[in-house]
Amino acid sequence: MNKFDYMEKHGYEQMVYFFDKTTGLKGITCIHNTTLGPALGGTRLWNYDSEEDAALDCLRLARGMTYKAAAAGLNLGGGKTVLIGDANKVKSEAYFRALGRYVQSLNGRYITAEDVNTSTKDMDYVHMETHHVVGLEGKSGNPSPMTALGVFHGIRASLKKVFGNDDISRYSFAVQGTGQTGYFLIKYLLEANAKKIYFTEINQKHIDRMKHEHPEVEFVKPDQIFALEVDVFSPCALGAVLNDDSIPQIKAKIVAGSANNVLQDEEKHGVMLKDKGILYAPDFVINAGGLINVYHELLSYNKDRAVRDIEKIFDRLLEIFEIAENEDISTYAAARVYAKKRIETINNLHSNYIPR
Repeated sequence: MNKFDYMEKHGYEQMVYFFDKTTGLKGITCIHNTTLGPALGGTRLWNYDSEEDAALDCLRLARGMTYKAAAAGLNLGGGKTVLIGDANKVKSEAYFRALGRYVQSLNGRYITAEDVNTSTKDMDYVHMETHHVVGLEGKSGNPSPMTALGVFHGIRASLKKVFGNDDISRYSFAVQGTGQTGYFLIKYLLEANAKKIYFTEINQKHIDRMKHEHPEVEFVKPDQIFALEVDVFSPCALGAVLNDDSIPQIKAKIVAGSANNVLQDEEKHGVMLKDKGILYAPDFVINAGGLINVYHELLSYNKDRAVRDIEKIFDRLLEIFEIAENEDISTYAAARVYAKKRIETINNLHSNYIPR
């Protein structure tokens, strides 16, 4: 992988590798685009098979954050940090304080938050070394419930588009991944009296929790989740799960979940879903609830205002579905058009200098 070629092709601004000899911290921060504001994106801790895998994941996630922020109407750019290591072994106060120092070194161009295998507690340690962190306890907190709330409203919009009715109690669901967002999404679906919910998960602790708390939610093995006879398939785990192998198996009429970069090949697999008659709710639009929530922390956090903005995902998706239908393009392509148009408009608006 030639990283400069990839950065040039997709319009990246910056890619930073860092290593702390005291704690063994090693990671990558990518800043994709800061036209609308500072890049914001969480810190993901994962035991990647290789540095190349980590770099590609960081690049793809950062670009997704640019489109997510733009489509959500936020004055933020897109960035991401990935840390390479075993979450069960590397975590400590010093480890995350070292991360905070590297975030601080970017001088406000990048703001971090929690992500896979990092928590609000970890971000409190980061905060000891930098103010460029959100999702802190006592403020907006864990973004997962708010991400799930956005996905819930996005599912409603998708049901409205496909079936003409968004009453959750009429439909069945298959949720892939119940560690964080998927767990809260199932709670929202149950509160809305979902007809039937299946779930799959690879972490036994999360399987046991779901079986204990919600025995009515049926567990299936990971390789069975795609082919279930349900109305909605909701991927809430890691990315690239929609690919040449999985898409032909899907029987659901709707794919709508919280996972980032869920399409292995954005253009190809977006079209595959369209051609198969499956409505895809673009990931960076439907899963923006957590980002919207932490953005409000930068403004002076008010939960009610954040929830109202998250509810707008319903109307935003209906608008994107309309663009896709009118232009006969995939919903992923339509969402890109929607996000890029805002970035270009604001960029042109700033073409003249006005001192503040």
